[in-house]
Amino acid sequence: MRRTYGYVRVSSQDQNEARQYLEMLDYGIDKKYIYMDKLSGKDFNRPAYHRLVYKKLKPGDLLVIKSIARLGRNYNEILNEWKYITKTKSVDIKILDMPLLDTDQNKDLIGTLIGDIVLQLLSFVAENERNNIHQRQAEGIRAAKMRGVRFGRPEIDLPKDFEKIMVRWKKGELMSKDAIKESGLKYSTFYKKAREYEENRRMKENDR
Repeated sequence: MRRTYGYVRVSSQDQNEARQYLEMLDYGIDKKYIYMDKLSGKDFNRPAYHRLVYKKLKPGDLLVIKSIARLGRNYNEILNEWKYITKTKSVDIKILDMPLLDTDQNKDLIGTLIGDIVLQLLSFVAENERNNIHQRQAEGIRAAKMRGVRFGRPEIDLPKDFEKIMVRWKKGELMSKDAIKESGLKYSTFYKKAREYEENRRMKENDR
């Protein structure tokens, strides 16, 4: 039997919890089928949403939400959730603020076409959003580097006699295990630094 569920998401500062809830009741959804998450600050854990979408919704059910923003924090999340619910779960979605995206009513050719266009628009916006984020990250990293901030793993300090160890090791005067032990480095780090040492040595020779 087909069931209709409602999902409400509000922040602790939001005052429209009752209004969203009442809209679900007005739509005819039984209160026991209305799921609500109340978030605070940057917290986006949605236990009620995950319980509803991943455990309760069955193929043919209908999910009613106030706005498409209830599906995620950004367009990429919204798009992924939309595809998962409608394609993978085979569940219809009704968005009260956006009737064009009512997959329950718009099952004809025109309705499907409009829905696909809107999804393509969401995909485009999501891609732009990702690009903007990457650009801001790159700008932030560049600005931080100009301030002297260092990124990545901290540089490993080599022993003062590392070059002597390398020379003896290359000449065969030291076995690998002894060279590693004398350097105090880990096995993988020793060989990484040995490669770097050899590359630097060759570069210096080529510059002569």
